[in-house]
Amino acid sequence: MRGMTLRLRPLLFLLILLAARPGRAELPPDLTKLLGTSEFVYISSTRKDGTLSRPAEIWFMYHDGAVWVGTRPDSWRVKRIKWGRPQAKIWVGKQDGPAFTARGELVKDAAAEKVLLETFAKKYPQGWSKWEKSFRDGFADGSRVLVKYTPTAQAGKGD
Repeated sequence: MRGMTLRLRPLLFLLILLAARPGRAELPPDLTKLLGTSEFVYISSTRKDGTLSRPAEIWFMYHDGAVWVGTRPDSWRVKRIKWGRPQAKIWVGKQDGPAFTARGELVKDAAAEKVLLETFAKKYPQGWSKWEKSFRDGFADGSRVLVKYTPTAQAGKGD
């Protein structure tokens, strides 16, 4: 019995570490629901001086507890992530709507790209015919990248 306990300790430690995951915040159910029904989010990235950029309206998908966007690799949000400033603020539905802070990261994941493309086709049927080729070709040739924003804290409405 004692040998089994000693073998389980590393597993228990790993589970505690994963559960604690610093830097990740659980969003309240009403905000999660709003992310599931909103057409747009408004993302501000962090400038060199620590201030936030003007919020940019963008298509998004809420998937696995994170906001995902497809964007150009030369966009300010991507440049700032590459420069070590991944912090962002995201407003949901409208610029003065509920908000949360998040940490952005560039992700190369064909499965996530596929889910994003499928989600956009359903979520944005009017605009998708115009933008589908740009997204598909962009992910294939690198002229579009996938950014995942993981919530770090909830902010107040319009903050």
